[in-house]
Amino acid sequence: MASALPDVILEGASSSGIPIQHSEAILIEPPAKLRGKARLKQSLERISSTQSLRQLGRRRATSNPYAGSRGALSCVSLASPSSPRPFDNSYSSNASGGGYSTAPTSVPSTPGVDTPFFDGSYGRMPIRRVENALQGTSNPGSSPQTSALPFDMRPISRGALSPLATSATMPDILEDYFSLPLPAPKPIRMRRANFDFWGEMPHEIKLTIFAYLEPKQLVRASIVSRNFHKMCFDGQLWTYFDASEFYMDIPAESLAKIIMSAGPFVKDLNLRGCIQVEHYKRADLIVKACKNLKNATLEGCRNFSKSTLHSLLKTNERLANLNLTGLTAVTNGTCKIIAQSCPSLEMFNVSWCTHMDARGIKAIILGCPNLKDLRAGEVKGFNDIGLAQSIFETNRLERLVLSGCADITDEALMTMIAGENPETDILNGLPLVPVRRLRHLDLSRCNQLTSIGVKILSGLVPDLEGLQLSGCTALTDNAISALLATTPRLTHLDLEELAELSNTLLSDDLAKAPCAPILEHLSISYCENLGDVGMLPVIRACTSLKSVDMDNTRISDLVLAEAAAMVRARSSRTTCARSRPRIGLRMVVFDCQNVTWTGIREVLTRNSEVKKPCGDQLSVTYPMEIIQLKCFYGWQQTVEEHMKRVLRGDLPSAARLERKWGEYMMATEEAGAGGGGLRRRRRRAREAARLHADEEEGGLGTGGVIGRRRARSNGCLIM
Repeated sequence: MASALPDVILEGASSSGIPIQHSEAILIEPPAKLRGKARLKQSLERISSTQSLRQLGRRRATSNPYAGSRGALSCVSLASPSSPRPFDNSYSSNASGGGYSTAPTSVPSTPGVDTPFFDGSYGRMPIRRVENALQGTSNPGSSPQTSALPFDMRPISRGALSPLATSATMPDILEDYFSLPLPAPKPIRMRRANFDFWGEMPHEIKLTIFAYLEPKQLVRASIVSRNFHKMCFDGQLWTYFDASEFYMDIPAESLAKIIMSAGPFVKDLNLRGCIQVEHYKRADLIVKACKNLKNATLEGCRNFSKSTLHSLLKTNERLANLNLTGLTAVTNGTCKIIAQSCPSLEMFNVSWCTHMDARGIKAIILGCPNLKDLRAGEVKGFNDIGLAQSIFETNRLERLVLSGCADITDEALMTMIAGENPETDILNGLPLVPVRRLRHLDLSRCNQLTSIGVKILSGLVPDLEGLQLSGCTALTDNAISALLATTPRLTHLDLEELAELSNTLLSDDLAKAPCAPILEHLSISYCENLGDVGMLPVIRACTSLKSVDMDNTRISDLVLAEAAAMVRARSSRTTCARSRPRIGLRMVVFDCQNVTWTGIREVLTRNSEVKKPCGDQLSVTYPMEIIQLKCFYGWQQTVEEHMKRVLRGDLPSAARLERKWGEYMMATEEAGAGGGGLRRRRRRAREAARLHADEEEGGLGTGGVIGRRRARSNGCLIM
């Protein structure tokens, strides 16, 4: 049976912009709002329709209002006999069910109300007509077949969500859900078989990873697994084996095992200090394993036998650097084997090898054409003119260390530099020979050398960068002044214990020499005739100095103040408070009778100086270079503590320590002076000492610091 109401289709949207779906609906005129008693009655009827009253036994008005009808209105009861308008009760009942009512929608027997639950702000709302799914006469006891009103069409109450928000968040309700096609099943993700990441990695990548580990870390990682053990002892990781850093921690068996496993790959072998290699069997295993060495250092392996050493030298023909310092197994025969088996040798160090002499050195000079660095300290026989002539003829040496060779004489030195009976220039008296390639010459403690022999160096060593003449007590200003004028590349000069030198050499020769701007290291220790007159011009001229040794000289506080001013002038300053300064100059000034605490304080003040803005500077500046001092042992502890604070950037604390130390030193001097007020001065000295001790221990110097402090105890107040 069709519905008696006509089908009305409304096209167009409401005034509020809500989209309206096209459906078969019945046009309902919105009634006027009720007032007074009518409104109260409507509220009471609405309350009476709640589920709580129904549970008290209230009978339903109608059990089946849509029985026998072919179609029904969605959520609207049209069969209520108690309402003058057949649409009011059912529509308001459905609205209350869609709002806050708990009554089920299948029970349409709630009493009707005079006014719908919504106001007229949404325009005219269409009611969709839904055909009944059951055709013909339904059973008397069955419930009506209805469909829920869409969410965007339901009226709302105050405080609830608007239809716009509801329709935007709620999905569309499908009337025929089971007719939709089934979603495609998700593909079953097959679990990948176990992947051995380390096992599948290429061997080259594994080696690259292990190459970042240090030797001790490689040994620790070798116990992880068998694969790791095999990789950690791969010879490609041990091409450079330096045991000098852990020789005290590794046993002889482990050392021999590592070298044996990586022997063919080892190119640089450093066994300095490894006294574990004392048994001849272990040494033989190491020698047999290493056959591709280029650099070998066996310094300190004093138990190496002669046969083992000779076997090592014979099987490594590509040796370029060989250090055999202090080995008793080295003899002249060893040098002959080296000359025959190692033609590529460039550096050879046999200092303090007491079982050989200059004849072995001569074999090396003649048999190794690439030799550039020869170090033979305290080796006897260098007074041999034949050896000196061989050194002159080859002219390949760039470094020659003959420290402690007491046998060398002026004649031997002159032969090394100019040869036997050279021709001389008539104008300047210099020998007409090729200049030497020497860059570093060490003749310290060669007591037989005089100014005549050393003077031959002038004009023939223009590339000289380092010269050590300490301990040659017979040298005077005449020999060194001529040498300084012809060495423009000199950066290291050691004149320690040359008692015959004077201030004239420093002020007139060194300060005006061509090497003065680049001179970095200067040592005049135990030159008791040198003082401020010679050193002040040197400090002003040599602006690149990094190390100056002036202990046991006559210098005073003026030299320290000049050095502080020079470092301040040559170094740049920064405006960053977090920057950390670096040590730019090291000075040794202990046992100098003219150096007082005032000069030391001047250096400390410059180290912690913070310059305030002045002139073009708009901000505070901080130092970038400081001076490190080694002074009188009674002041050294304060100097070192001040240095620590400056290096970590705590300049206020360093300045406070310097100030408290100055007050303590002044109070101490006042306490030792004679005259009236002696007890008062001594009391001030004790108080200054206590404050200085507090500050040196990290306190604030106020006397109220909690904790243990040195020099805290004072005299008894009662006594």
